[in-house]
Amino acid sequence: MNCFELQPILENEFIKIQPLKKSDFETLYNIACDPLIWEQHPNKDRYKKEVFENFFKGAIESGGAFLVFDKQTGEAIGSSRYYDYKPENKSILIGYTFFARSHWGSKYNPALKKLMLQYAFQYVDSVIFHIGANNVRSQKAIERLGASKIEELEVEYYGEETKLNFVYAINKTDWTKLK
Repeated sequence: MNCFELQPILENEFIKIQPLKKSDFETLYNIACDPLIWEQHPNKDRYKKEVFENFFKGAIESGGAFLVFDKQTGEAIGSSRYYDYKPENKSILIGYTFFARSHWGSKYNPALKKLMLQYAFQYVDSVIFHIGANNVRSQKAIERLGASKIEELEVEYYGEETKLNFVYAINKTDWTKLK
C-alpha cells in the first residue's frame, strides 16, 4: 500500500484542491478577511490580517493544508487541511475548513469533505473532526455527512488560546455503507 500523501492534488466535478503555498497568502486572506466567516468560530477575530497571518503560518507548517478552488470558475474559494496523521492508529483529522460566503450552503463543502474522506479512507480507518462548540453551521454540515459526536475536548489552536471543541468521527465501515 502506498503512503498517505498529506497534500495530494484532488478534484471532483465541483472543486479542486491543491497544496497551500506561502505565495497563496493574499489570495486566501482576500477570502478570510470577511468577519462573518468567523462569526461562529472559536477564534472570531481571524478576519484581522495579523491574526490570519498566524493561522496561515500554522497551515503552511502543518504540511497538510490546501487551497480550494471552484472547478467551474477556477476561483479560489477557501481552504482545508489534513493534520495529526497517526499511522499507528490509522486515523487522521480534517479541519480548519472555511469557504467564501458566496459558496456557503451549497454543494461545495460536502463535495470537499467527500473528496477528502474518499482519499483518506484509502489509508486510514477513522477520520476525526474538531469543531468549535458554538460552530453550529459546521456541526450540522458534518452530521449530514454521517459523522457522530464522540466527545468534547479543549483544543489549542496554533499560537492561539485553548477553546472547547466537539469531536466528531466517521469510520471507514460506516462511510462505505453511506456511499
